[in-house]
Amino acid sequence: MKKELLMASALTASFGLAKVADAASASFSGSVFAGVTGDDLESSSDETYGAVQEGALSFSVSETTDGGVKISSGFTVVNEGAASATESGLTLTFTDGSTLDVIAAGNAYGGALASVPAASGEQGISDTSANNAPTDLDWADTSDAVGIDWGSAADFMGVEGLTFGVSAAFGDDGDGVGTTTSETSYSMGATYVTTAGDTSVTIGGGFIQADTSNATASNDMADSAAVSIAATTGNLTVGAGFSNGSGLAASAAAGVAMEVDSANYVEAGAKYTSGDIVFTVSISDGDAKDNVLGANSDTTEDSMESTSASIDYTVASGVTATLGYTDVTNSDDGTDAPSNSGSSWYVGASLSF
Repeated sequence: MKKELLMASALTASFGLAKVADAASASFSGSVFAGVTGDDLESSSDETYGAVQEGALSFSVSETTDGGVKISSGFTVVNEGAASATESGLTLTFTDGSTLDVIAAGNAYGGALASVPAASGEQGISDTSANNAPTDLDWADTSDAVGIDWGSAADFMGVEGLTFGVSAAFGDDGDGVGTTTSETSYSMGATYVTTAGDTSVTIGGGFIQADTSNATASNDMADSAAVSIAATTGNLTVGAGFSNGSGLAASAAAGVAMEVDSANYVEAGAKYTSGDIVFTVSISDGDAKDNVLGANSDTTEDSMESTSASIDYTVASGVTATLGYTDVTNSDDGTDAPSNSGSSWYVGASLSF
């Protein structure tokens, strides 16, 4: 209760800095894309095709107090073609450039990571639900909605190019025998941007630690660290990232949450821009050992390997044509999953506004 009261007091103090106008300013943005995908699974000799038609629409709302503090939020109406009334939390942007997210604030480490080039497109092969290998750098990102995320202004502590963030969330959830949720979580992250000759270099990293109220679980909900680097010289950007750790994951196959240990994930990519055309190639590789709640990690691994490439062409302002390709290999407990492995391609266009 003390944590909730402290947060309520902080919110009240923040909004009480100055009077705001009766109506905030609002804007909207979205996209529509359509295309065709083709999947060639290792388990089948026949290639399958399908149409992709999706859209997104979101609104942003913000206003600035007389004291110069910007208060912003927003909500999503449509996401990936489905109706979705998803509200954002609140973001306070102070006059020194620092920010404070409250309510569904997320975690600091994910936002601190340097962006690694990744191929675009709607192609992909679905994974088996029993495979708990990580599929992105911030695979351990989890937190309760009651939380805060503070981000520094530029040049933190007088160091040029450095930004720093810290976040925390506090849950009071009572997990059942086979369920796990994030209880109390903490995260830190930092990003450093510098130059080396004609090259701009961004390095980002951080960690997350989140516990759970499930009495059976051996692992915490999440315990992971991640780091990534990206370098841009002229029209070429290259990057790579790595993360590892342990945690808990939901498993539709087992019907209950699973222990996940020895999780490792690496990704790398390159992007080259030539006029209105962007060429991108990327690879990713994840592996982990899993087992039922309370048990030691398995001796065999779940794994995921992916190689992708794409070409994006800007047809007109807000209109992009995309050609994408991905080859994926998945395995569960050391056994190949041919129904969830193979190649996939996409041809389509998107319109953004």
